[in-house]
Amino acid sequence: MEGLYRVLSALVVVGLLTNEALATQHVVGGSQGWDESSDYSKWASGQTFEVGDQLVFKYTPGLHSVVELPNESAYKNCDVGSALNSMNSGNNVVKLSKAGTRYFACGTIGHCDQGMKLKVTTVSADASSSPGSTPPSSSSSSSPTSTSAASASFPFASMLPMASLLAISMLSMF
Repeated sequence: MEGLYRVLSALVVVGLLTNEALATQHVVGGSQGWDESSDYSKWASGQTFEVGDQLVFKYTPGLHSVVELPNESAYKNCDVGSALNSMNSGNNVVKLSKAGTRYFACGTIGHCDQGMKLKVTTVSADASSSPGSTPPSSSSSSSPTSTSAASASFPFASMLPMASLLAISMLSMF
């Protein structure tokens, strides 16, 4: 019985690590990074953001920053004074921990008005891999830049923990 408990505990840990490893890191703006020359609406339209993914903002500290805005009104009006969070290290990672829409902008005066802002709609991992779902995108044909430990396009990835449990259970029979 103790051996079974250890096996099940190990599988839970493997399952949690597997899900974390499958998260995609989206480098905001692709190779351009977080700067005034990028079209963030176009960039975001070519991405699928899933719960567990991360946004990586790479920029020159002191020249730019990242602020998270509370709502679409603040986003549209570039109301950076109402920020929920402010980051300025030059390499900020934001985890997309739940489904919904989040808004980001550069906190440097005038940059948001020049288009340095990002609207991200995050979907649950199940919704993005189900056959009838439609990821948040437009008709843009941009070529996004993302890095990941595994591509988010593998629908079988969420079955890895269960498959591991089944395999170990079968091996323990022999």
